[in-house]
Amino acid sequence: MKYYIIAGEASGDLYGANLIKALRSQDPEAQFRFWGGDAMKREAGEPVRHIRDLAIMGFVEVVMHLRTVLGNISFCKRDIQDWKPDAVIGIDYPGFNLKIEKWAHEHGFKTIHYISPQLWAWKKGRLKGMRQYLDLLCYILPFEQDFYAKNSLPQATYVGHPLIEVINQKRSDSSLITHPETDSSLITHHSSLNKPLIALLPGSRRQEIKNSLPTMVRLANRHPEYQFVIAGMSLIGNEFYDKIIDSSLITHHSSLNIAYDQTYALLSQAHAAVVCSGTATLETGLFHVPQVVCYRANPISIAIAKKLVGKRINHIALVNLIDNSDVVTELLQQDFNDERLEQEFQLITTDQGNRDRMLEGYHRVEQALGASNASNRVAEAIIHLISSHTEK
Repeated sequence: MKYYIIAGEASGDLYGANLIKALRSQDPEAQFRFWGGDAMKREAGEPVRHIRDLAIMGFVEVVMHLRTVLGNISFCKRDIQDWKPDAVIGIDYPGFNLKIEKWAHEHGFKTIHYISPQLWAWKKGRLKGMRQYLDLLCYILPFEQDFYAKNSLPQATYVGHPLIEVINQKRSDSSLITHPETDSSLITHHSSLNKPLIALLPGSRRQEIKNSLPTMVRLANRHPEYQFVIAGMSLIGNEFYDKIIDSSLITHHSSLNIAYDQTYALLSQAHAAVVCSGTATLETGLFHVPQVVCYRANPISIAIAKKLVGKRINHIALVNLIDNSDVVTELLQQDFNDERLEQEFQLITTDQGNRDRMLEGYHRVEQALGASNASNRVAEAIIHLISSHTEK
């Protein structure tokens, strides 16, 4: 069977790579055409579009890049029509994928959305359309089961969180510290130093990095007693990071470095972390690293989001959402400043009681997520859907 898969972000690329492997194991004749990144590329060849060209986030940012977004949508529709897949599978990236899935359904293609939009937080009105144009919705957070039970979406199925299997794979991988595509000596060298290692995870999109990294760099500048390492992404490019670092440092010191494409190696050795909100907050929790979560975005985008969300949610960090408690501190918008970050940094690095409390919270999160073979479950559900349709 032919599978057309669309992932628009780094996390979706990881999940997409595992889904390709699972589909191929259950369907030896599987053919793939996809939008994604290097992880999916290693499994299925060159992408139609690379995620480096797709990661646009925020209301204002989308408007600024509207011509590019609309061009990608038009191209994607033509490409699907030409290739004629048995299924169109969108992984997360809802602003783009739901539009494509609606169109695909109208043109006779089977549609699957893997990783539900956060309808429990905002845009609940999407439910009506999704009932009509999605043949299968695979959701990954345990508390979403109640939401879909109450809101009657019969094609929704819980598959578990794919991040569990990604991290389990990395933990069992002997190349965790010696990644073939980067300077592995950097992390290994840091682990041999006497200074505790602090991971800085500034996000996976350029705008996120611009908004978060300067404050993180200033923190590093104040604490030469620690070894700070930025989790960089090679697809962003070293010049981008270097420019932000050079403009943020008051005085240069050797206790700040960048490790590209080694986030898990970094987290496996980190004493603590400062993390831009997103999938990375859960990754950090699953590696049992005390963290401060931060986020700063365009004020207009935040104002619109708050209006849409209202009072439905009290957290943005995944570990807090899953546990429905303040497992980690969230510093958002104006609260993400030098003074507040300094206060919270002291708590996650030197206050053992606070660190222990956080680790207990991580344990509860892991229990809630449970063991996961999400990719196999999604692959099985997709193949069953297509086979059932073919038999009819």
